Amino acid sequence: MIIVMKPGSQDSDIHEITDILESLGLGVHISKGTERTIIGVIGDKRVLSDVPLELMPGVEKLVPIVEPYKLAGKTFKPEPSVIDVNGVKIGGKELVMMAGPCAIESRDQIMSAALAVKKSGAQFLRGGAFKPRTSPYAFQGLEEEGLKLLKEAKEATGLQIVSEVTSEKAVEIAINYVDMFQIGARNVQNFQLLREVGRSGKPVLFKRGPSTTIEEWLNAAEYIMSEGNYNVVLCERGIRTFETATRNTLDISAVPVVKSTSHLPIIVDPSHAAGKAQYIHSLSKAAIAAGADGLIIEVHPNPRCALSDAAQQLTPGSFDELCKDISRMAEILGREFKYGA
Repeated sequence: MIIVMKPGSQDSDIHEITDILESLGLGVHISKGTERTIIGVIGDKRVLSDVPLELMPGVEKLVPIVEPYKLAGKTFKPEPSVIDVNGVKIGGKELVMMAGPCAIESRDQIMSAALAVKKSGAQFLRGGAFKPRTSPYAFQGLEEEGLKLLKEAKEATGLQIVSEVTSEKAVEIAINYVDMFQIGARNVQNFQLLREVGRSGKPVLFKRGPSTTIEEWLNAAEYIMSEGNYNVVLCERGIRTFETATRNTLDISAVPVVKSTSHLPIIVDPSHAAGKAQYIHSLSKAAIAAGADGLIIEVHPNPRCALSDAAQQLTPGSFDELCKDISRMAEILGREFKYGA
């Protein structure tokens, strides 16, 4: 349920209501918009059966939330959320670019990638240290050693770091090195892991699963947010369909659907959607045209030598061309993206 306050309601009115809700063991989330303040009520609403909230000073109306997801929905928070990661804002006017190799392989590799993507305008360096792979015999990542290399690359470039965590143990290790956790597609409904990153308070890039509906995706995001961590950025990365020409099928429609049902920012991962480098430019531009708040792109200094996902990683030169195109598109669409360091 949400409590919609009247325009011009007093802070004292809001405090009185929140005091009552908290005294009954309910969670409270206050969202101040340009015209109205909305109080989100979290918990078992049956304890309010004898409390006449609608008669309290400043209250305009009570609105039940019909969606199964509460905190992630637009009913709960009509204004779009902007997630601040150490000064880099995701969901605002400026488009965000996250880029780097699929997996961290060596110091030279990650430093080379970091310097290249920074030069083209990326604000985040991505790189996998913990790699969940289909085959147990495939390269599984450098783990903490890889995270140390990411931190070194951050110190050299100023880029923010986003990297995937695959277990509670990985969260304990990575929290000391990264600026943003990534939850990969395989863990979209690993609810214990979601609660763990929720308790961390650190921003989370939350990928959609290959067979996850948008409603299931937002319900899963609720696990993170229910722990008090509202710093969630959604990431569409393609879904599994009957088509085999690409690795997955990029669901462009997910961008406007999410924008209409959730306040959370959404970015797009065309690398995992396509699985082939030659399609990444087109899918990236389509995503930005559809209203995505940014992109996450796999970039490797020498993709042919990559230890994982070689076919879908751009060269630094190709990534640079893409950033030029996104910069031009941003201007047309009323967004911002600063090409170049």
